Amino acid sequence: MSKIAICIVSGGMDSALSVAIAKNEGYKLIGVHFNYKQRTEAKELECFRKITAHLGTIENYEIDLDFFAQIGASALTDKTIAVPTDGIGEGVPVTYVPFRNGIFLSIAAAIGEKHQAGALYIGVVEEDSSGYPDCRKDYIKMMEHAIDLGTRHETKFEIRMPLVAMKKSEIVAKALELGVPLEHTWSCYQSEQKACGVCDSCRLRLKGFLEAGVSDPIEYVTR
Repeated sequence: MSKIAICIVSGGMDSALSVAIAKNEGYKLIGVHFNYKQRTEAKELECFRKITAHLGTIENYEIDLDFFAQIGASALTDKTIAVPTDGIGEGVPVTYVPFRNGIFLSIAAAIGEKHQAGALYIGVVEEDSSGYPDCRKDYIKMMEHAIDLGTRHETKFEIRMPLVAMKKSEIVAKALELGVPLEHTWSCYQSEQKACGVCDSCRLRLKGFLEAGVSDPIEYVTR
């Protein structure tokens, strides 16, 4: 089996750990990042470059996807929709970007087929996530099957989601164990300078660090 892994890297803590796990499992790493007109696009790209430099990817792809802004329907890509700051509620939040992971996986699969990769890593988290439908294990496995059907017969790679059943505190602990540069990761949905500390993603991240008993190295407006 090929020892090349395609790694989707958002610039956040979860995807950074996913890359570190791929490296720890002996893969040569190819990083894939998507600029999709999200509010923190520039900061996420900066973090992607720092994470992949630290972990030693052999090649990187930075893919621009302008159409997400045209579609809108998400607080991450439509600035007329406010990012929630009053805590994590029930159901699918307005920060969900329609079918984002499906599109990301499809593009990453094309890159994987080009490089004859043996695995594709994505840092989805199901148990302690924000309720996004495209972060579920069952969904990712169905995408893996669809990709297998739609690629060359000799193209065979598994979509690996090593964090899918982990809690944020476990992700923090594992990231520290594997030397992930957490100071170069970004989770905030709405700020590129100091993390806001009150959006869903900041709350989940801070809760994870608190439960892990360590301090988050990035700066916050509110902790």
